[in-house]
Amino acid sequence: MRAAVLSNFGVPLQLAELPVPEPGPGELLIQVRACGVCHSDLHLAEGDWDLLKRITKMPLVLGHEITGVVAAMGPDTDGFSLGDRVGVPWLHWTCGKCEYCVSGRETLCGEQAITGVTVDGGYAEYVKAKASHVARVPDNLSLEEAAPLFCAGLTVYKALKSSGIRAGETLAVFGIGGLGHLAVQIAVAQGVRVAAIDIAPAKLELAKECGATWLIDPAKEQPRKALRSVGGAHVAMVCSGAKSAYETAFPCVRKGGTLVVVGMPADPIPVSAVTLVAGELRIIASAVGTRADLAELLELASRGGIRCRYETQPLANAADALDRMKRGEITGRVVLTPDRE
Repeated sequence: MRAAVLSNFGVPLQLAELPVPEPGPGELLIQVRACGVCHSDLHLAEGDWDLLKRITKMPLVLGHEITGVVAAMGPDTDGFSLGDRVGVPWLHWTCGKCEYCVSGRETLCGEQAITGVTVDGGYAEYVKAKASHVARVPDNLSLEEAAPLFCAGLTVYKALKSSGIRAGETLAVFGIGGLGHLAVQIAVAQGVRVAAIDIAPAKLELAKECGATWLIDPAKEQPRKALRSVGGAHVAMVCSGAKSAYETAFPCVRKGGTLVVVGMPADPIPVSAVTLVAGELRIIASAVGTRADLAELLELASRGGIRCRYETQPLANAADALDRMKRGEITGRVVLTPDRE
C-alpha cells in the first residue's frame, strides 16, 4: 500500500510502499477513504511537543482523523461487517481498567495508544484499528466531511462540554481554523452567542457563515474592548497554537468566566495570578474526547447541526498540506483521499 511516511522529526513526508497491515484479534483493517490533516500532525512532524516526542513511533504514518470502510476483520470483532463505514479517532486504544477509564475519563488513560503517534495512522491506503474504539459514520454524512469530526470536531465538542457554557451566554473563539469553525457551529447549535476572533478576513467570513454573531479582527480593533462592550466572554476558547492568542484571550474573559486551553503553543502561556484571583477566573484544558463524546457529536452532525468546510487533496500532497498549514493558508480543513489518486 502507499503511505506518506515521516522518517524523522523535521523531515518532509515521503510517499512509500508499505505492507498492508494484517488485523489481529479485536482489530479491523480499514480501507482509508479520507483522513483530515490536523495541526497536531504538523507539531508531531516537527517534534514541537516534548511530551509526545518521547513516545512517537518512528518511522511513522501520521493521521488521526480517519474514515473508511472495513476491508478485513480479525477474530473477536463481532458486530462489524465488511464494507461498514467507520472512523478512527486519536484514541487508538485505552485499557478500560484504570481509575480514569472506569470514571469516564479515558482520555487520561496512562496506557493509551494514540493513532498516528504511537501506532501508524491514516495517511495511507489502509490502517489497522481496534474494533472497540472505532465509531460508525452516520449514513447521511460523507466520509470526507465526517473525517475531521474525529479530532477537530471532537476536541472542541468536549471542550465546550467541559466549559459548562449555557444557552444565551457568550463564547469567544480565538482562531477560526479547522477546530475554530467547528466550535462556532457546535456552540450556535447549543444556543450560545459566538464572537469569532482572527486576523484572516477569509476565516472571519467563514465564521460568519457558521453563525458567529460578532467578527473581530485584532489588527483593526482590540478584542478586549469589543467583548467588554457586550459584557465580556463567559468562555474564551483558544483554538490557535499561537502564544499571542492566549495573551489576547485572557483579558477578554468576564469575571467568573473560563479560559479553555485547546490550541497548544510550544512555549508556556502567560497567566497573571492577580487577574485570576481578582476575577475568580477558571482555566481548564481539554484533550480530544471519549468514545461517548464522539457518539454524541456524530449524532449532532447527523441532524445537520455541523458541517465541516473542507477541501480534498490526494495522498501525494500530504507534505504540501502540512506546509500550507504552517503558512496559515488553509481555511477549514484539508482532507486527504488516498482512494482518489
